[in-house]
Amino acid sequence: MTTVSAIGEWVLVLLVLMGAILSALSAFGLVRLPDIYLRSHAAAKGATLGVLCVLTGAFLYFMFYLDVISIKLLLGIVFVFITSPVAGHLTGRAAYRSGVPMWEKSVRDDLGRDLKRNEQQQGQSDS
Repeated sequence: MTTVSAIGEWVLVLLVLMGAILSALSAFGLVRLPDIYLRSHAAAKGATLGVLCVLTGAFLYFMFYLDVISIKLLLGIVFVFITSPVAGHLTGRAAYRSGVPMWEKSVRDDLGRDLKRNEQQQGQSDS
């Protein structure tokens, strides 16, 4: 086994291990965080990065060690990268608009401020 091959294997191992750890931390965040907004953040950020690391490690393994370029893995990487953050954003926005309360220790409500400003602008344009 050459040194380059050994280094490549360690990079793949670290990618997959990092992805597994990030996914586990995301699952822990889903259980422990207090409200839907923080939970959706943990799911969107942690799980997305974790899944992307694992899929990237698998793609690189197939590419370098089996000489196969997997279009399915590339599509999986692209679709997870695009859909997961959008789903997390829409989940939080839907929860906010349906009146789900924020955690009592939350200090900022940027969406509420922006919605009030938009309502005021619409009220002024209607008159």
